[in-house]
Amino acid sequence: MANKSPFRYFRTSPEIIRLAVMMYVRFPLSLRNVEDLLHERGIDVSYESVRFWWQRFGPKFASEIRKKRSQSMRNHSNWKWHLDEMFVKINGERHYLWRAVDHEGELLESFVTKTRDMKAALKFLKKSMRRYGRPKVIVTDKLGSYGAAMREIGNVDKQETGRWVNNRAENSHLPFRRRERVMQRFRRLRSLQKFASVHASVLNLFNSERSYYSRSKFKLNRAVALSEWRGLCAE
Repeated sequence: MANKSPFRYFRTSPEIIRLAVMMYVRFPLSLRNVEDLLHERGIDVSYESVRFWWQRFGPKFASEIRKKRSQSMRNHSNWKWHLDEMFVKINGERHYLWRAVDHEGELLESFVTKTRDMKAALKFLKKSMRRYGRPKVIVTDKLGSYGAAMREIGNVDKQETGRWVNNRAENSHLPFRRRERVMQRFRRLRSLQKFASVHASVLNLFNSERSYYSRSKFKLNRAVALSEWRGLCAE
């Protein structure tokens, strides 16, 4: 039996829904900015429709992207992870967004907790390894929770710490910080977890590392990414 299209009850075409979700998640735009940009293209939708679309389809798109990429990433023979946590406020209360990035800048996992103790670090590591397997090296800062969690798992010998060695993880926070400012922070932990996960997958798909390639190669990579996006959740 063929899978039913997730767009089957929507009067708006899947192409417009994919475009709206991509614009909102990928770029530092507000919901009203996306509404105005779509209006410039002759597409009349409200910002509330854009909100509903990204909440409904964003996780579906992100899941499909991860499914296609996670298996190939497991085959790295010299896989290095960079782990770091960042402060995020929800209704004025501090929470922690844990993030794992590989040696090529691919965002592997995002996980939100209220604390950054050993228990939270252990849960984050187990969740990441369950999906992607065990890396050869794990680079962290000097937070004691990482060492305690790795002793619990039994891979403390794979940990690396040091000055500047974790810059890849630190730099990976910047796109999310730009989105956070536009969204004027988050109101619920669940909303933060959902957006962080969707944002990471979309960023991975469109991250062409343009500084490492010629213009022609970059244009090819960008076209491939757009083609893959337009085929997500296709009938």
